[in-house]
Amino acid sequence: QVQLVESGGDLVQPGGSLRLSCAASGFSLENYAIGWFRQAPGKEREGVACITSSGGGRYYADSVKGRFIISRDMSENTVYLQVNSLKPEDTAVYYCAAGLWATLAEDYEHWGQGTQVTVSA
Repeated sequence: QVQLVESGGDLVQPGGSLRLSCAASGFSLENYAIGWFRQAPGKEREGVACITSSGGGRYYADSVKGRFIISRDMSENTVYLQVNSLKPEDTAVYYCAAGLWATLAEDYEHWGQGTQVTVSA
């Protein structure tokens, strides 16, 4: 059974950082690309970062480039999203997803339930 579980979301002040985790079970990360998405209240879900199944390709949305870093730990079968220099507009539920190809579009087969990130003073 394929399962993705996000964690690490929290309330943080502007300029702060968090490390979001996406723990995968039921499959190996070597066979799937992973994307991170977010959805703010009243807005459409958007892709923010993704990593290829090889781990050699990483891609970011312009809105987060230079601030967010996607990585993975194969020994833990976990993908991470380091979110830095957080802004109030980064407030959203953050989701991870698994699919055959790394993309910032919502073209993934498996999705987690999300973790809340709130950026506020």
